[in-house]
Amino acid sequence: MSSKSKKDSNNISEIIKSIQTKFNIVGRERELRQLVLARLSSRHVVIEGTVGVGKTTLAQAVADYFDQGFIRIDGDERYTEAKLVGHFEPPLVVEKGWVQDSFVSGPLTQAMSKGSVLFINEANRLIEGTQNVLLPALDEGIITIPKLAPVRAKDGFFVVATQNPDSYIGTTVLSEALKDRFVWVRLDRQTYQEELSIVNLSIDDSHPQKQKISELTTKIARMTREYPDIRRGASVRGAIDFSKILSLVDDLSAETVTEIAIMTLATKIELEDGVDRTIEDIIGDIVKKVMTGEEDDFL
Repeated sequence: MSSKSKKDSNNISEIIKSIQTKFNIVGRERELRQLVLARLSSRHVVIEGTVGVGKTTLAQAVADYFDQGFIRIDGDERYTEAKLVGHFEPPLVVEKGWVQDSFVSGPLTQAMSKGSVLFINEANRLIEGTQNVLLPALDEGIITIPKLAPVRAKDGFFVVATQNPDSYIGTTVLSEALKDRFVWVRLDRQTYQEELSIVNLSIDDSHPQKQKISELTTKIARMTREYPDIRRGASVRGAIDFSKILSLVDDLSAETVTEIAIMTLATKIELEDGVDRTIEDIIGDIVKKVMTGEEDDFL
């Protein structure tokens, strides 16, 4: 490795450590390295991962580290070209004509004009026509708006899109043309120890049962992902919600833990088709297995 390459590598390592420290990110060295490399090389990124793995957190942290604006949109089949690019306001057109002051910028043109990060959550839910609007912005950094001068992206313009895996229910796929304009970063679930550390951050250090609560909530949330009757289990976000509420009570009996587990995890779990048990019964069974030490086969 040349001295320059070694220096660049060291700088990237320092950036990653700085992001982890500043934004309380546990682990994710590989994914952060990939995002930083993409940002430094001006390559737009699509992050793929299931719900709750931290896609938004990483994108926001990188944007904040580089001191860029962060403009977010959420993919939806109702999200049109006009919403993404912008539109002329009819009363202003009547008053002023087809001029810049009559145009209301959309998030894409705002991000380009400011050199900001455009974060597109669940981009694979956008309709094809809206996806196609992104192509010239990603390719040449230019958007053409009739009646106005082209919008040219300032330095720093960076698109981070996310998508759930193709197998995920209720999603479409990004067009081949659009995928070709992105580099790809995949986020998988983190290890038990990493998730435990994340949950620990959500509980006050002075709490006398901090470690017990963290372990209980992390194990229960993770077990929902492997339980046979559950199609989609709770993410670490579910474990955080669980731990925050559980840390407010003194009683850690099975009855109380089950009550709060149902309260915090039921909305984050999707059962397999044809399951005739209630979600309350299933969560209660998971809590029982974890509290009696039977979770090892699932973790």
